[in-house]
Amino acid sequence: MRAAVRVAWRIGTGAALRGRAGRPLSQAAGDGGGAEGGGSSGSREAVERLVREHPVVVFMKGSPAQPLCGFSNAVVQILRLHGVEDYRAHDVLQDPDLRQGIKNYSNWPTIPQVYLNGEFVGGCDILLQMHQNGDLVEELKKLGIRSALLDAEKDQEKK
Repeated sequence: MRAAVRVAWRIGTGAALRGRAGRPLSQAAGDGGGAEGGGSSGSREAVERLVREHPVVVFMKGSPAQPLCGFSNAVVQILRLHGVEDYRAHDVLQDPDLRQGIKNYSNWPTIPQVYLNGEFVGGCDILLQMHQNGDLVEELKKLGIRSALLDAEKDQEKK
């Protein structure tokens, strides 16, 4: 994953990424809405709670079933390629406080934002880089998630 961070720094999108400092918010994939519980949905505590509720959390525009921007769609497609179906997605368009709160929490200015096991990974560009260089397979393995791409490789070897 460190290689993806270095790439982000080189292309200028990682200026806000100072280590992997985020924590995920969670909600069932496909659900809309924001944080639950006390205080503002954009408060640091509410965001922290959401980030830690599930091993894979995505803050996006729209839902996995209906992404409302190309970058959110790309994140959903990358997760789908790896067979990751059990994750929490939060539609930041449904809650302006959450939208700003997650940006403040991660110190990352854009949406979507991806969190793995409570750690901020980055946005679409970082997830794409991790997918391309194989880091995502390794990070998913740490979460106990076997990437579907490994099974696809085995199928290709049999042919």
